[in-house]
Amino acid sequence: MAEIQMVAVVAGCVIERNEKYLLVQERKPEVYGQWNLPAGRVDKGETIEEGAIRETLEETGLNLTLGEHIATVHTAADKPVCHAFWGTVIGGELKQNLEELLGAEWFSLDEIQKLNKQGKIREGWALDMIKRGLGQ
Repeated sequence: MAEIQMVAVVAGCVIERNEKYLLVQERKPEVYGQWNLPAGRVDKGETIEEGAIRETLEETGLNLTLGEHIATVHTAADKPVCHAFWGTVIGGELKQNLEELLGAEWFSLDEIQKLNKQGKIREGWALDMIKRGLGQ
């Protein structure tokens, strides 16, 4: 009999301002220095949308309202199910959570594509979600 694989649920946000997108640079050892969307695990008892808003606030200090759900991605049984949403900043001030992050910066699509070619975007997810959100 096959063993059942339990997976985490992750929610993140694509946040655009002046044709630039907010990425965070991760501190976790397994992805140290890579850039990603503000994202994290959805906690028990919260909706996926609530998780996306909370994680963005915790990582960046920005309060959001969510727009369109861009995509759900699940690549393997041992990987989390990842949800991405468009997010619009409605308050707060950009300040990175130094316990979790090395940086938080705004990048153009061209800059993100260059970072991705250099292997500096976590699993290509951030670039893929931005492009899907733009209909590319």
